[in-house]
Amino acid sequence: MMEKTDTTILERALVSAPLLSPSAFQLLRTAAAPDLDLRKIARVVTCDAALTARLLKVVNSAAFGLIQPASTVERAVAFLGTQTVFGIALDQSLGPFLQQPLEGYASEAGDLWRHNLFTAIAARRVCRFSRTPIDADLAYTGGLLHDTGKAVLSTLLKGTPSSILKEIDEGTRQDYLQAEKKLLGMDHAEAGFRLALHWKLPAELQTLIHHHHTPAQADPSLRALAYAVHLGDVLAMMGGLSTGADALHYALEEGYQAFFDIPPAGLMRLMLEVQEEFSILEKALGGNPVT
Repeated sequence: MMEKTDTTILERALVSAPLLSPSAFQLLRTAAAPDLDLRKIARVVTCDAALTARLLKVVNSAAFGLIQPASTVERAVAFLGTQTVFGIALDQSLGPFLQQPLEGYASEAGDLWRHNLFTAIAARRVCRFSRTPIDADLAYTGGLLHDTGKAVLSTLLKGTPSSILKEIDEGTRQDYLQAEKKLLGMDHAEAGFRLALHWKLPAELQTLIHHHHTPAQADPSLRALAYAVHLGDVLAMMGGLSTGADALHYALEEGYQAFFDIPPAGLMRLMLEVQEEFSILEKALGGNPVT
């Protein structure tokens, strides 16, 4: 396998990642706010003509079948909900970055975005089974962003998937995270965390990205949310929405049972529910969100 990547190259890859648009930045900042207000969200959207047009196009698509078309941002936001608006804003801002094929993971164009979207929907639904009150909006947003680090590391991992899988099969590597760390000195969760710092995202989202594979290591106040995103990620891979060669080459952290009342068999039922919601939203977004 290739030698460990020089840290300067890795830092350059992080810094060269695109910045969030002002509207996407403001909306993601509100995701962690305790007083999430639809009117505030609508005001942010109306200041961005391209986002306004995209939002109205989505809400009036055949997938949602509105009898009376939505002609205002306020109605569109109220109908779609905050989570879907966040997703549309993120795609509007980072579409090409998140839609690119990940050669380092042997995945096709659009796979990362679809995986993140499925994870977000699943993370939100997982929150319904929480043993204590939990912020489903924040879980959803964390799901949308959890694997962004892969878009940073992909080029640096080009040509490695087959050798990584061979090492995992032979037992010389525990999982894909360990292989990334060995090759680059950083796994995709760490890269995503560094990217979140670069984007100046709220600390809560930084944590969910950083610990989506290691939820037990998250701050106690955010541990349940980290497990929600972790479960969402696993459900996405179980449902066939992966990011390529690394599919199902990560461990399921059983500690989720302390936070969520979901029996093992319930995960499969939950995955099927998420698939239905995902299909509707993907159709509303036109199948390929960047178009």
